Amino acid sequence: MKINNTCRWDIDCRGAAAIQNVLRREVRLVPLAKQIRYIAGADISYDRESDLIFAGVVVLGYPALSIVEKKTVSEEARFPYVPGLLSFREIPPLLKVFKMLKTRPDVIICDGQGIAHPRRFGLASHLGVVLGVPTIGCAKSLLIGEFKAPPQRKGAASELIDKGEVIGSALRTRKGVKPVFVSPGHLTDLESARRVVLETCTKYRIPEPTRQAHILVNGQRIKWLSGGNEGAPEQSGGLTLRSLRPPPAGPR
Repeated sequence: MKINNTCRWDIDCRGAAAIQNVLRREVRLVPLAKQIRYIAGADISYDRESDLIFAGVVVLGYPALSIVEKKTVSEEARFPYVPGLLSFREIPPLLKVFKMLKTRPDVIICDGQGIAHPRRFGLASHLGVVLGVPTIGCAKSLLIGEFKAPPQRKGAASELIDKGEVIGSALRTRKGVKPVFVSPGHLTDLESARRVVLETCTKYRIPEPTRQAHILVNGQRIKWLSGGNEGAPEQSGGLTLRSLRPPPAGPR
């Protein structure tokens, strides 16, 4: 997959926030413009005892949701764990994965936020702008905003609101389970994002693309912890960031 990546990654937190404020102007919230043939899920896994990031992408056929392709990479973190700026930590290894793909997805679901973000530029929005591909944020936890609990039935949704602006939805993907937080990333709108998330949720709370990506990256991390060769980290010039060790998960 060809990538036209012009974003800087070797910056500090203040510079990262400034880049978000500039690139957010490139986000386009529009209905999905083409038929979906391939849908990808992107996820990240962290190791508690090191600074390794395990990044993975799984491409599925749509609507059958059968796996077409999957790739992973691992490398040491080059940016601190700062909620609201995690795209600068996580997108660089994800871009390496997307470059390895032979199949170009028509839409990507990220385990993270789209515009449901303090600067309206979460990981899904950032990834979408960099790749030029429609993206959707589907997070398991709330980063910002307020919402009323949706009814308990599958498909029920309520608005996620921040400062009077609708930035996403709390969406019930299964009866009686906690909602996920859906927001458009880039080249999608909220209605399209909700529809795609619901259509890709089978018997689980989270969409099948990100569920498969989650299984993939956690499997690679476990193999590395057990001493297997698969999932071994790429060389990073001896860089160590032990003081920046993150928790295992968090809002993106």
